Amino acid sequence: MTLTLPWMSRADRRRWTSARTITDLGNLMALWLEGEIASRPGYAARYGPDEETEHLVPTLASLCRAGYVTTQSQPGFAGPGANGLWWEQRAGVELVLADPELLPRLVDAAAGMFVRVNDYRPGGIQDEPVIVTTCDGEPFTSFAGRISRGDMAVQWPDLNRGLYDQVAHGTHVSIIAPEYGPAGERLWGLLDVLPAVN
Repeated sequence: MTLTLPWMSRADRRRWTSARTITDLGNLMALWLEGEIASRPGYAARYGPDEETEHLVPTLASLCRAGYVTTQSQPGFAGPGANGLWWEQRAGVELVLADPELLPRLVDAAAGMFVRVNDYRPGGIQDEPVIVTTCDGEPFTSFAGRISRGDMAVQWPDLNRGLYDQVAHGTHVSIIAPEYGPAGERLWGLLDVLPAVN
């Protein structure tokens, strides 16, 4: 039997608290996605990405290293869930940008997708959320929409104060396939080209 401790290791905590920029944060997130770091802030300690997102790891890690720090993602899916009910998911990803100048590249790459921006800088855009998961036809979860101060603090504990301020007052973007189910998986091919753009 393997015992999983319910807290982040000291070594992992040191790595996260040593990050000073969103670019640093992206590099650490990529390492967590790839299994090189056991824990990440705001997520169950000593657990990696959910099994359903394993095939997305190369795309997500590449985005993180290119200045688009992924914070949440899900594949397109349609079928019965563990509870026997019918579930439908739109493929989608939420990101924090290291530099707002990266936004036009992201929007161009995501042509045909829903793009929602929540810019936490003074006077920034605040787009409405999009339903991304339904259960038996009823809305279940959404991406985008303003994140409260309390939720932001829960999502990003253990960060250096300066880096936390960059994330909390940065540009957050959600890219979502318009269709539910596997057809929305085309999103990942569109995003794969982003890191290659100069």
